[in-house]
Amino acid sequence: MATDWLGSIVSINCGESLGVYQGRVSAVDQVSQTISLTRPFHNGVKCLVPEVTFRAGDITELKILEIPGPGDSRQCGDSQQMDTAMPGVGCQVGPSQNGTSKVLKKPMSSSAPQNIPRRTDMKSQDIVISPQQQCSKSYMDRHMETLSQSKGFRRRHNSWSSSSRHPNQVTPKKSGLKNGQMKSKDDECFGDDIDEIPDTDFDFEGNLALFDKAAVFEEIETYERRSGTRSRGTPNEKPARYRHDENILESEPIVYRRIVVPQNPHKEFCTDSGLVVPSVSYELHKKLLAVAEKHGLTLERRLEMTGVCASQMALSLLGGPNRLNPKNVHQRPTVALLCGPHVKGAQGISCGRHLSNHDVHVILFLPNFVKMLESITNELNLFSKTQGQQVSSVKDLPDTPVDLVINCLDCHENAFLRDQPWYKAVVDWANQNRAPVLSIDPPISEMELGIDAKWSLALGLPLPLGERAGRVYLCDIGIPQKVFQEVGINYHSPFGCKFVIPLHST
Repeated sequence: MATDWLGSIVSINCGESLGVYQGRVSAVDQVSQTISLTRPFHNGVKCLVPEVTFRAGDITELKILEIPGPGDSRQCGDSQQMDTAMPGVGCQVGPSQNGTSKVLKKPMSSSAPQNIPRRTDMKSQDIVISPQQQCSKSYMDRHMETLSQSKGFRRRHNSWSSSSRHPNQVTPKKSGLKNGQMKSKDDECFGDDIDEIPDTDFDFEGNLALFDKAAVFEEIETYERRSGTRSRGTPNEKPARYRHDENILESEPIVYRRIVVPQNPHKEFCTDSGLVVPSVSYELHKKLLAVAEKHGLTLERRLEMTGVCASQMALSLLGGPNRLNPKNVHQRPTVALLCGPHVKGAQGISCGRHLSNHDVHVILFLPNFVKMLESITNELNLFSKTQGQQVSSVKDLPDTPVDLVINCLDCHENAFLRDQPWYKAVVDWANQNRAPVLSIDPPISEMELGIDAKWSLALGLPLPLGERAGRVYLCDIGIPQKVFQEVGINYHSPFGCKFVIPLHST
């Protein structure tokens, strides 16, 4: 009965002290209760002795990994059929109390050592190693060889077998087309010879120098120009950027010069959108206002429109909604309004009335004259109904800096006013106050200005203002388009949705 188990591959667990042994059964002695294994492995490591013998008392657990067939003629000591890994599913044998071993049909417990899967051909009982096992082993050997070469250690090729296998690994037997296909894939992936591994390191700089980026990019650009395509990531390609007030899709091309004057303009401006606004001479501007007044745009309407636009600009310069808020009563701004006895002064008084209505502290300076223009008288009558303060002496102007100075002292006709003592005194006060200055409808650049302005507001169309006028703004005073055409100006409104727009020098 015991001789029936000869040639079987078993796994013997001798406890924690002796460990686990695996091997092929070479002898079973029922008298002495011993079992011998040939070419044994101890805890997965091949033993130095060719055979080991175990007593029944030392065996804790015995597993039969492989049972030879009835026609198997292999010898127990055949070294060609041994391996280190077998599946652990089968019979379990343990010693009985009377010393005889018995066979138990019981699956392998989870405490058993991990075994590597195997395939068994029932016809020849040859041990076949799975392709995954051989692939992993071949990859390990190749990796160790490459690692040794990178560290400067050279191994001789004869120390490795031609198939890079472990000395005790059995040559697998191809059983069917499936194993053959997997073996060929393993050879394609890991079948290179070790002698083909380069001895020197890869030259990254030399290889990078072979790549001509300029030639490649030039070829890409040439291809795009011929095919009309646009490649993403092409060098020197900048995406189009649009402002918040620009349309991405345009129905028709933009015409930037939409205002044409009959005379050659001395100076040209442009808006934020790039529309060109030419300047006009004072004579043409005066004619334009006269024709507009003839068609019903009276002086009172023009004064009111100018006052509204100028006050809107002044409110923005004072801080807009951040400062002019009902909760910020302690930050009420102060504006000094300097007006002369002419129509320009009446425009300033109208602006001061609107500012005072918006809770701005306005101090109006106007010199005393025996006879005033009717427009000034009417505007002063309205201004007196507000909380604004009117003074006629420079001494009554504030000594501390104000938030804004609005200059309406100068006009185009009455140049003799600059010689008056009150005019010189007011100019000196404005220059010493250090407050920013806003000029409403200032004279042209040929005339000397006593006060340098930071901003200037032009009416309808700008005059050729000089550098002392500061940054120029343009306001719409309501002149119809046909009035411009009547004086020979081809006009299209540059204001868009606004009544006051900034102008830039070209």
